[in-house]
Amino acid sequence: MFHAQTYTGTREENYALVIDQLKALISDEKNVVANLANASALLNYFLHDINWVGFYMTEGNELVLGPFQGLPACVRIPFGKGVCGTAAAEKRTVRVADVHTFPGHIACDAASQSEIVVPMIKSGRVIGVLDIDSPIKNRFDEVDEQYLQRFVETLIQYVNI
Repeated sequence: MFHAQTYTGTREENYALVIDQLKALISDEKNVVANLANASALLNYFLHDINWVGFYMTEGNELVLGPFQGLPACVRIPFGKGVCGTAAAEKRTVRVADVHTFPGHIACDAASQSEIVVPMIKSGRVIGVLDIDSPIKNRFDEVDEQYLQRFVETLIQYVNI
């Protein structure tokens, strides 16, 4: 069971706590949708200054909308298109300080100003991406990138996709 709490440590300590909370939420559950839904809700509760957090899952050469928190979003994104498709095609985290300067950015929410996308890679294959948008430019930094990658690695260990 999840207990809401105030995150009062350093950013690194708070991220470590969120990863521990993720493990507690998903370790005994096998349903992928339930686990991704709880993971997006946990990040939505934890992260400040964001307007969308969720998952796109791989289906062929596209990413298809999965569980998320925020306004309705684009349903299908081809690999190589936008920030999500670029992260999936290149198998790397993409952090964008100003989405309006990213060639081919797909604007699902006009309020989004910055974005980070972490690919979910299992056995060398991209199975999806974690996508987080913010209404503030340059919202995401190296600490966010490092710990969101750990969050995704933890999620992949426990979720059977």
